[in-house]
Amino acid sequence: MEDKVLRELPPLLDSDFMYVADRRKKEFTYPIHKHEVFELNYVENGEGVLRIVGDSAETIGNRELVLITSPDLEHVWEQDKCKSEDIREITVQFFFDFNSSYSLFNRTPLLPIKRMFEKARKGVAFTPEAIDKVYPLLDSLSSTKDKFYSVINFLTLLYELSLADGTRELASSSFAKVDVDSESRRILKVKDYISKHYTEEIRLADLADLVGMSTTSFSRFFKLRSGKTLSDYVVEMRLGVASRQLVDTTNSVSEICYDCGFNTLSNFNRLFRKYKGCSPTEFREKYFKTKVIV
Repeated sequence: MEDKVLRELPPLLDSDFMYVADRRKKEFTYPIHKHEVFELNYVENGEGVLRIVGDSAETIGNRELVLITSPDLEHVWEQDKCKSEDIREITVQFFFDFNSSYSLFNRTPLLPIKRMFEKARKGVAFTPEAIDKVYPLLDSLSSTKDKFYSVINFLTLLYELSLADGTRELASSSFAKVDVDSESRRILKVKDYISKHYTEEIRLADLADLVGMSTTSFSRFFKLRSGKTLSDYVVEMRLGVASRQLVDTTNSVSEICYDCGFNTLSNFNRLFRKYKGCSPTEFREKYFKTKVIV
């Protein structure tokens, strides 16, 4: 199924810092795609549009702002239930090498932006309050004639977003194939074990023993450090892998169910709908509703 995802070649030259497209449209027609560059995408008057980022599929409100920094994270905005005929979309495509030791983003003042970029490998959506704060900068990007000031304004915009509260990660780590390396050794040890054994029964007592803690202490510790209960984390891990298989393979839903550690097909379907808002079959159909020739 990989050939149904468009690998986009953005209009960003090696000498360019960023590319800004500010347009009005009656509908979204661009197919599901991915690209090497980072993308900040703003949508206005888009209530009812379906936004898909990895295995996250959500109907958006009137406005939204999303940042994606992974070259392998598929995404698309589909018209779906949107009735507006005056949709505004501002797309900023850019690329920063923040992994190099010489990168400016490894310097203290810019570290918040680097941390935001790392989170955005799974795609992140910003709150209405954050959008309000940066909107004047975003609104003026395409009309600022001096490229230097345009870059400064964009960096300021990114910095403000990096400080914003309530930013949500969209795709699951297992779907986006992202490893989180900023956590404690105990958490990393547990997550590494789960990623290798998600197809098997995972017991709380075994994981507590793995890190030398009682089950009660471990449960509290895991929830505090990960923001999720152990059972929720395991389910989301399995569903992320299952979603990736729905996208990348032609395996049946039943095969994927058991391959990802679920005991029954009915339980798999119930949990998939609970966490993803649709059935596995609907997710697969929704993902590839628009066929693409690459």
